[in-house]
Amino acid sequence: RWLYMLSLLSLPAFSSFGQQPAMKLVWSDEFNYTGLPDSTKWNYDVGGGGWGNHELEYYTRARPDNARVENGHLVIEAKKERFKENDYTAARLVSKGKGDWLYGKMEIRAKLPRGTGTWPAIWTLASKDSMRWPADGEVDIMEHVGFNPGFIHASVHCAAYNHRIHTQKTDTLLVKDFAEQYHIYSMLWTPESISIAVDDTVYFRFANEHTGRAAWPFDQKMYLILNLAVGGDWGGSKGIAQDIWPQEMDVDYVRVYQAG
Repeated sequence: RWLYMLSLLSLPAFSSFGQQPAMKLVWSDEFNYTGLPDSTKWNYDVGGGGWGNHELEYYTRARPDNARVENGHLVIEAKKERFKENDYTAARLVSKGKGDWLYGKMEIRAKLPRGTGTWPAIWTLASKDSMRWPADGEVDIMEHVGFNPGFIHASVHCAAYNHRIHTQKTDTLLVKDFAEQYHIYSMLWTPESISIAVDDTVYFRFANEHTGRAAWPFDQKMYLILNLAVGGDWGGSKGIAQDIWPQEMDVDYVRVYQAG
């Protein structure tokens, strides 16, 4: 999830996923335990430095203040505190090396933070160690910026379609109770298309044009990322509220299905 300028697109044609091939659950975390996130399923991206977006948080490793499982859900918490030259801490969990998939359906049931300066995301990147952005692709299943409450963003990035050349593919759906209720943020990924939905309402589709890897690098394994950023070129473009911290993204479950 890298910097891109928000484009106001035409309203989407809402639909459901419709007829799907038979799928089976191949990977999940139900968060039915207490303590740190399951180390057999999650790694951490660690550090500050802005993460390419001038973000303000330091992502910590295995620190319960920022990532923990309690009361049946994962808590990713951003805190206002001085930590290793950064003024905020948070967590960025990744499944790379422990959950990597080619095609299928991902479902993440989550409740999002509220407040100007928050920037939670659920997204995927290519699993290869030499991953190049945007050529190897990125899918944003859910992004939310606190200054625009309720507007859930879905996007893809690749060499042919990205913000750097003003061709990004993105759309939004208004979810008014994003911070009060859990919603299912999901992606259905096949060799022909990527569809993104909230509670099974599809509002974004990206088709394989069969024109080459510049427009469709999504034929390789990808891994899942869950994070809560603070500020940044997009998330902080309207400032950062000083009286809202800490804030958290709560995740009830993560489930990945593939065709049997």
